[in-house]
Amino acid sequence: MSNIESLFVTRLYRAALAEQGKTIDLEELENSCLAIAEDDEAGQDWCEKHGYPGYTSYASLDDLPWRFPIFKALVKVLDKHVESFVKDVQFDLGSKKIKLDSLWINILPQGGVHSSHIHPHSVISGTCYVTMPQGTSAIKFEDPRLPMMMAAPPRKTKVRDELRTFVYRAPDAGEVLLWESWLRHEVPMNMADEDRISVSFNYGWG
Repeated sequence: MSNIESLFVTRLYRAALAEQGKTIDLEELENSCLAIAEDDEAGQDWCEKHGYPGYTSYASLDDLPWRFPIFKALVKVLDKHVESFVKDVQFDLGSKKIKLDSLWINILPQGGVHSSHIHPHSVISGTCYVTMPQGTSAIKFEDPRLPMMMAAPPRKTKVRDELRTFVYRAPDAGEVLLWESWLRHEVPMNMADEDRISVSFNYGWG
């Protein structure tokens, strides 16, 4: 009797922030993101210089948990989610730990995109969704085997998620997604009238 298995599984963690630790006030988090974006002239200059749509604090601020208590509280919650994900993927950490490496704000306006990328210097990456207006972009994940599928025919339109070349996920505000940092992803164009606000982060092993 034939047997077909799924090998080399890619894990994607999705949960409400409130499932782990203290409840995060999303309104306060949103207001903090907007206030920081308005005051961060270095970040604004970087976005303009590099043609980055909207705003990101990635290249300008590396101390958000120190600046605003809401981000410090968020990190404590994220630590618990990451701990659960680490158990699921069964990393053997030895004497080292998985710990936060960076955390930054993303504000994507109508028409803005975040092009396809990976996070090469970390182990686990993720995003906490602060504001997800109706009709805004889902995050798009790419099958990591894609470069090796030189002669493969396309998949059928209706196919199981595990066989798709690209998978889209549209979390609700107040949810967090986690994945291993080598997984390529992007945010297609925001078609909503309102800003799409999120907080992304990396965790390293050390």
